[in-house]
Amino acid sequence: MLAKLFTEQFSFAQGDSVVVIGLGRFGGAVAQSLTRLGHDVMGIDSEPEPVQAWADRLTHAVQADATNVLVLRQLGVADFAHAIVGIGTDLAASLMTVMALTELGIADIWVKAFTPEHGQIAQRIGAHHAVYPEADMGQRVAHLISARMMDFIEFDDGFAIAKIHAPPPSHDRTLAQSGVREKFGITVVGIKRANEDFRYATAETLVLAGDLLIVSGSTRKVEQFAGRWKER
Repeated sequence: MLAKLFTEQFSFAQGDSVVVIGLGRFGGAVAQSLTRLGHDVMGIDSEPEPVQAWADRLTHAVQADATNVLVLRQLGVADFAHAIVGIGTDLAASLMTVMALTELGIADIWVKAFTPEHGQIAQRIGAHHAVYPEADMGQRVAHLISARMMDFIEFDDGFAIAKIHAPPPSHDRTLAQSGVREKFGITVVGIKRANEDFRYATAETLVLAGDLLIVSGSTRKVEQFAGRWKER
């Protein structure tokens, strides 16, 4: 689940080449998700076991020391469009790998950070993105527990998208009639009804009890809208 959250943050073009360094439980799952999305993925790990485990599931899987820029160059890593450093708990290895990737001139480097300090250091030495999947997942779960939300994604600029059960005041009314946007400052992007395909919402979209709404807006307003009718 953490790997899925991490992957959702990427904005890679279809078919881009990606190197994933660190094939533990997290890194391996990220690499597999990217492969399923159609990317050319090379996985690198310093240990033989994870490399063997992922050899048949990735485009390439290599046992190598990713902290060594010469080794990475020999592997052709400089030709990859994106790099993801998903090394487990070895802070020094994570930062040294970021430095090596920076020296190779990789244009888009992501690092899984253990702490804010780790993320800040990684970005100062060349990482373009630091992500905190455990912290992000904790916030996500808190939102799901505390409101009617079934899913929640928050972006860096305070914008959020959520999937929620349609609240009672919207039942048997069109979105124009219930005035969701005017009253609550959120936008209903789409609607999913049982046994029917997803539909993009318009002002004339009729909402029924049991419908799922995809809503977007500022994080605060999405939270307020979802929590207003929390089931007790």
